[in-house]
Amino acid sequence: MSKPLPQSSKPGVVVICGPTASGKTGLCLSLAERFNLEVVSADSRQVFRHMDIGTAKPTPQECASVRHHLVDIADPDEEFTVAHYVELGRKAVRDILDRDLLPVIAGGTGLYIQGLTSGLADVPGPDPEFRQRMHRLADSHEDDWLHRQLQSVDPELAARTEPANKVRIIRALEVYNAAGTPLSEIQRRHAFADRPWRLLKFGLSLERQELDRRIDLRTEAMFAAGLVEEVRSLLGSGLPRDCRALKTIGYREVVRHLQGDLSLDETIELVKRNTRRYARRQMTWFRRDAEINWVDPDREFAKMTELIAQFNDS
Repeated sequence: MSKPLPQSSKPGVVVICGPTASGKTGLCLSLAERFNLEVVSADSRQVFRHMDIGTAKPTPQECASVRHHLVDIADPDEEFTVAHYVELGRKAVRDILDRDLLPVIAGGTGLYIQGLTSGLADVPGPDPEFRQRMHRLADSHEDDWLHRQLQSVDPELAARTEPANKVRIIRALEVYNAAGTPLSEIQRRHAFADRPWRLLKFGLSLERQELDRRIDLRTEAMFAAGLVEEVRSLLGSGLPRDCRALKTIGYREVVRHLQGDLSLDETIELVKRNTRRYARRQMTWFRRDAEINWVDPDREFAKMTELIAQFNDS
C-alpha cells in the first residue's frame, strides 16, 4: 500500500533507492520517458572517475539520454566525504528545481540519501589520535575485530555496515567514544530536522532469488566487460592497492586476483557472494525508513508513474 503523499509548500523531490542490481538506473531511464527529470546519483563509488565497470556506472549513452549529476566528480585517491556529497547534491537539486525539472535522487548508498534529504547530524569532530589507535589495534587483530567492536556498542549500525569498511567503522567508534551515544541513535534523533523538500520515496523490492540472479548475471557481465583490465589500469596509474576506493566490492577481490591470491573463477564467485551480502545490508538500512513505498519495478511501474504524477501536481 502506498504512503499518503506529503503535503507541503516545499518543492518536491523523488527518491529511488534499493539494493545493488535492483534496476534503479533502468527505472530512471524509463521514468524519464514520462517526466522531465534529471538524476542525482546517490552512489558512494560512482563519484570516482575511472571506476566505471565495477560500479555499474551509467553509460555515456544513458547520461546523454538523462542527465546524471554527481557522477565522475572525484579522483579515486581523493578523500570524498558525506559532507562533500551533501553540499554538491543540494546544489544539484536546487539547480534542477530552478529549471522547473523534477529531481530524482537515485542510488543505494543510504547514508548519502539520508544526508542529502534530511541533513547531517551534529556529531563530534574527528579525533586523529583515536583513529590511529584503532588502526593499530585493527592491524594487530583478526580481520573482523573492528566490526565486532562496533557490534558491541552500536549493533544497529553494525548490521548495515560492511566489515571491510574500516573508515566508516572507526568513525562510528570515534563518535561513540566522544559522545557516549551510538551514531545510529544520533542519526535517528536528527531525522526530519533539516528537510528542504517534500519527498516521495520508492524502494525497489525484488524476491531474494530474483535479486541474487540479477547480481550473479551483472557480476559476470562486469568481468566480461573488462573489470580485471579496469583494476589493472587503476593500479598501473599509481593508485595504491590499499586506497579506500579500491576497497569496494569487485575491486578489492580483483586486486587479490592480480596479486595471485585468487584464480579468476574464485574471484568471480567471491564478488557474487560479497555483493549478495552487501545487498542484504542495504535492505536492512532501507527497511527502517517507514516513508518508503516498496514496489516491484517490473510489475508496478504504472503505480509509480501515477504516484509521481500526483506528487508532481500537488
